[in-house]
Amino acid sequence: MKHAVFVFSDDQLGYRFSETHPFNQKRLLLTIDLLREMNALDAASVVPARIATDEELMLAHDPRYIEAVKKASRGELSPEAGEGFGIGTEDTPIFENMHEASARLVGGTLTAADYVMEGKAQHALNLGGGLHHGFRGKASGFCIYNDSSVAINYIKQKYGARVLYIDTDAHHGDGVQWCFYDDPDVCTVSIHETGRYLFPGTGNINERGNGQGYGTSFNFPIDAFTEDESFLDIYRTSMREIVEFFKPDVILSQNGADAHYLDPLTHLSSTMKIYREIPKIAHELAHEFCDGKWIAVGGGGYDIWRVVPRAWSLIWMEMNNVPLPEGPLPQNWLDKWQPESPVELIGTWDDPDGLYKPIPRKAEITDKNAQMMEKALYIIRNK
Repeated sequence: MKHAVFVFSDDQLGYRFSETHPFNQKRLLLTIDLLREMNALDAASVVPARIATDEELMLAHDPRYIEAVKKASRGELSPEAGEGFGIGTEDTPIFENMHEASARLVGGTLTAADYVMEGKAQHALNLGGGLHHGFRGKASGFCIYNDSSVAINYIKQKYGARVLYIDTDAHHGDGVQWCFYDDPDVCTVSIHETGRYLFPGTGNINERGNGQGYGTSFNFPIDAFTEDESFLDIYRTSMREIVEFFKPDVILSQNGADAHYLDPLTHLSSTMKIYREIPKIAHELAHEFCDGKWIAVGGGGYDIWRVVPRAWSLIWMEMNNVPLPEGPLPQNWLDKWQPESPVELIGTWDDPDGLYKPIPRKAEITDKNAQMMEKALYIIRNK
């Protein structure tokens, strides 16, 4: 059995809306190159992403929607028809071969799932996945097909497993939550910036599931400007209580890297400290409760130069029990990419001191987040 596999193929870079769109898969290349410069990723660990079949996509998507995406890929969908399916919008514009590129991101997560569930690897990472806003019949928030929703149903049907989905993207994992809102065998957890200020505006603590699935949806909407300590307190406390409560067979974690202070689309004040701890805790819980079964995907992250490569590299290193690096980044990597970067790269694994000015409401924000966590965990603590 391999310790971990890294799912990637160059075709995953084809998921590309435009030159100026914030969702930029160059972050995959930057991350892979950084890992190789650290001698942390060898060719034997990389497995190619396959394309998901239409039947697999239908585990979470309506056939009419899949057909609409195919037509859009060929330039055969009118703007009016596209709007009804959430494609051709400012957030999710149409691009050539959109269906194939999107299906390959899904196939990458299915490949990761098979490696873990068949015992070929304890852990698997598909950074091209994590498109958590896609709905059954509609694209949303840069996401065309929802790879995590497809993969969770795939794991349930093929392997009969109970799945815990953990989402630490700064945006609420709405597409995955609603897909499994009444499913008692899937538990969704999302720690995100409150929807008062940020897309998609959902993810309140009272969204707890429905019917047989009541008590299997957990949301932790943190206040804008939340800092590392408050974020990690919620993550550490909630994850252990939820895993002990739900008892999953496998963990699927979505690792958006947009909760960082430098991210241009969000309003949180986290640093690289949280990206050291998030995969570490998921890793520990997977071994403690799931025989090590841990599948991880990417997600958001829009400062592709200074934040995403550092944050995502740490997931792979954690999966492989590589001591998490400190000090300077490899000089070769900095020299290679700085001429192309529109911003000055950060030259160290940790963020520099004084990254942002002190938050005047820190105590108030921390207290509000603590009260929110108590309410969000009410089901568990009063069972």
